[in-house]
Amino acid sequence: MYYDLDEKKNYLKEHLSPKRYQHSLNVAAECRKLAEKYGEDTDKAYFAGLLHDVCKEMPEDEQRKLADNDVFAPCREELETRSLLHAVAGAYFVKTNFGVEDIDILNSIRFHTVGRAGMSRLEEIVYLGDLVSADRDYKDVDKMRKIVYTDLNDAMLEAFIFAIKSVIKKGGLVPPCTLEGYNFYTRLKK
Repeated sequence: MYYDLDEKKNYLKEHLSPKRYQHSLNVAAECRKLAEKYGEDTDKAYFAGLLHDVCKEMPEDEQRKLADNDVFAPCREELETRSLLHAVAGAYFVKTNFGVEDIDILNSIRFHTVGRAGMSRLEEIVYLGDLVSADRDYKDVDKMRKIVYTDLNDAMLEAFIFAIKSVIKKGGLVPPCTLEGYNFYTRLKK
């Protein structure tokens, strides 16, 4: 299979800064723990977490070329927001350059920044693993870490609220799939 971790780690070491590489390792480790807690394939979760930021430090024009594809159908807001390009680009890159065909892994990479309604368990794990990895130090990260290991749906709702507030505070664009994700997890609470 394509889980050759040594090869992927070597690629990431060559193409990411030491800080981003360490973040990728931290997210992969967090995803493995979450997968174990919530009954998902731990190797698959580690692999998806490891590669979630594969294109993060790629030049913007290269990210844009990869992201502008019909396979993962980025919305206008994603294409217009530099910090969101890497997720769509990463999914396409992993599919075309590493031969990954597993749609769950690809969607986990593709939606790890914006989320969406009806995420698979693996997608939720990568989304949350990125948010609470060991290197994260935002104001309420400890509270978020507790929620993540208590109730996945509560964690997803809190994560969407956090993400939307953060984007609004910065004056950014909120992709429709993020709002749909918020609405989806809000409805689960009713």
